[in-house]
Amino acid sequence: MALWIEWFRCIHTLRSACSRHATFLWMALVLTAMAIRPDLLGVTSFVRAAFLDSSCYHRLLHFFHSPALSLPSLLRVWIKLVMTLFDPVMEGRYVVFVADGLKVSKEGKKMPAVKSLHQESANNSKSEYIMGHSFQAISLLVRSPVGHVFAVPLISRICEGLIWNHSHNPKSLLDKLVILFLEVVQVAEVPALLVADAYYASRKVIEPLLRRGDHLVTRARINSVAYKPAGVRKKKRGRGRPRKYGEKVHLRNLFKGWQGFAEAKSPVYGEENITIKYHAVNLMWRPVGKIVRFVLVKHPSRGRIILLSTMLDIDPLKVIEIYGLRFKIEVSFKQAIHTIGTYGYHFWMRDMKPIKRGSGNQNISRAEKQYKTDVRRKVAAYHRYVQLGCIAQGLLQHLAINHRIIVWRTFRSWLRTMRPDLTPSEMVIAHALRSSFPDFLLNTDSEPDLTKFILEHAAYDRIPGFLMMSG
Repeated sequence: MALWIEWFRCIHTLRSACSRHATFLWMALVLTAMAIRPDLLGVTSFVRAAFLDSSCYHRLLHFFHSPALSLPSLLRVWIKLVMTLFDPVMEGRYVVFVADGLKVSKEGKKMPAVKSLHQESANNSKSEYIMGHSFQAISLLVRSPVGHVFAVPLISRICEGLIWNHSHNPKSLLDKLVILFLEVVQVAEVPALLVADAYYASRKVIEPLLRRGDHLVTRARINSVAYKPAGVRKKKRGRGRPRKYGEKVHLRNLFKGWQGFAEAKSPVYGEENITIKYHAVNLMWRPVGKIVRFVLVKHPSRGRIILLSTMLDIDPLKVIEIYGLRFKIEVSFKQAIHTIGTYGYHFWMRDMKPIKRGSGNQNISRAEKQYKTDVRRKVAAYHRYVQLGCIAQGLLQHLAINHRIIVWRTFRSWLRTMRPDLTPSEMVIAHALRSSFPDFLLNTDSEPDLTKFILEHAAYDRIPGFLMMSG
């Protein structure tokens, strides 16, 4: 019962995102069902998980399409709640965020923004091309009292697939990621350090961050080229702009001699008894026209890696440690897909012309105004579903980190790798909540509004113990 009390205490802080009290009750119901559902078969799984009457199915569909739940307001209150619930990973005065892209398979022929996507992966189980939605996501890295690191999802949005107008300067994926990130840090009101993979090592990302006073840690390509700063000339300078770049440096050539490289134990999360060699050098990087810090790493199993940081005075080992935490967002994606079902929506648009397999962006620049409105409504429904999935996962992580002992006490099941002294996973917390949900419903003293709302829409014959108690 203590887990449910804390669960709904957190949900009450999101009330301001709903324009009506009924909308808030439906939102609380969706978050609850999303966390405890035993299967991931779309909205129908909410009906089964919360023991709802079948008539609630269409009401739930209407809820996701309703503007009564404001996405911008929901994002603001969620970010503010996250900053109070967790202990963020810090580098100096900077809070560490992590960003990455995610491609979700969608076979619906009447789903806006679905397009053919290429997957670059060494995993043989992944198809090279899929039809689906392309997301970009930002998470906050947090640390538990026992030292485990989690990536708490903050925002995830579809970033391509639709052409709204014929713009001469269309926004790239990098531009859209920066817009999402700046929206997050402006709400959080903290100086930020963004960690991302090599795709985001670009002027389009670095310059907006530096203008705000934020920084980036990423990976540079092995064939990257940098320059030494131009020295001061003794003789009189001729016409033209002063020289900015000095001698060209091929970064891969710095690995050859290993001169100046230091040895240390690997600071990467989860690695033990591994020694690495590293070397840091500050050089001019032409894409941004500024000096950045390159950290060259020789790893015994991962090979040669070049990391890039816009912070010039950061410890090289810290750069390696921070970039090593980037994979935590991949773990978060895995839990979101397989445990929470964050991306398991199936909302089709009836008036949409069916798309063909292998098609690209859907050009609706010349479509009628009403059609564009319908597309925006459908995409907003996708985003509401995904944002609520991010919140449900974040709340499960909150219970895992800050209420670990109660979670294990309520789990009442068995795992081959069960370690009560460690932070439980989202699956463990979901099982603990699921097993105690019927008891929560039968105890109307806690959260009377929500329990009354659920029972008013429930199918009593499917609530374990309800008929026995009422008889």
